[in-house]
Amino acid sequence: MDRLKAMANFVRIVDCGSLSSAADATGQSVASLVRSLAALERYLGVRLLNRSTRRMALTDEGEEYLAWSRRMLADFDDMERRLEGRDGIARGLLRVTAPVEFGQRYVAPIVNAFLKEHGEMAVELNLNDQIVPLLDERLDLALRIGHLPDSAMVARKIGATRLVTCASPDYLHSAPAIDTPEALQEHACITQASQGRHWHYRHAGKEQVEAIAPRLVCNQVRAASLACVQGLGITRLMHYQVADELADGRLVRILRDFEPMDLPIQLVYPHALQLSPRVRAFVEWACPQLEKLTPNPDGG
Repeated sequence: MDRLKAMANFVRIVDCGSLSSAADATGQSVASLVRSLAALERYLGVRLLNRSTRRMALTDEGEEYLAWSRRMLADFDDMERRLEGRDGIARGLLRVTAPVEFGQRYVAPIVNAFLKEHGEMAVELNLNDQIVPLLDERLDLALRIGHLPDSAMVARKIGATRLVTCASPDYLHSAPAIDTPEALQEHACITQASQGRHWHYRHAGKEQVEAIAPRLVCNQVRAASLACVQGLGITRLMHYQVADELADGRLVRILRDFEPMDLPIQLVYPHALQLSPRVRAFVEWACPQLEKLTPNPDGG
């Protein structure tokens, strides 16, 4: 039995929540993962997971072994990175995460160009709007939007964005005037499910919260922006998410005097003093390009 592979399989099964999902993630068959897990449990002499046809749950021993496995795999990765980077050549696997919309627009094209220039590199790009812990998930880099808590991570700022309120010219032509956030009560609003039913504004240094009665609630940015372009109402999205529509006139920015403060866009990574060549290569490659590509929220 390859104990390291069995350990990694066990962690992936737990993280994925099912054997079938873990099989898809690892490119292995379900039967192979079942054999790997069974062999590991026989070797350890304990049951790690209680499994049924509908669910599985960690045993107490499984909880303890999972925490230890994460530490061991992280240490193993760290040692591999140090050793493989001694010749200074960028090679191996780089794991990157970013928010879905920003990742699709800006990070994915940069990753593709990076791979074309670095033939010995491979990348796992995880686009996820949830904050994924780098160390727990064995990730090398994360693109984060927003203010970060104090941590040992290095944060390299590549730009900023902010929430902007906008509508189509056709909608504004026939709708009541909107000069202050209070006027939103007279308008159809399009919002994202994650924003709830309160929009936050800022004016003269004071925070202002307006309750809205949305006509449309979306769980995806592009659905909300499309509805806004087609004149269904007013929406509120990050500037970079509607920069193209604002630039070509499909949308008009309103309530600019009430916009909240900027949110930094940062590339975040651990181990400031011991970056592997592959992480360093990507950071130096990506940051200048992201700085150029990210729209300035003070623009249109």
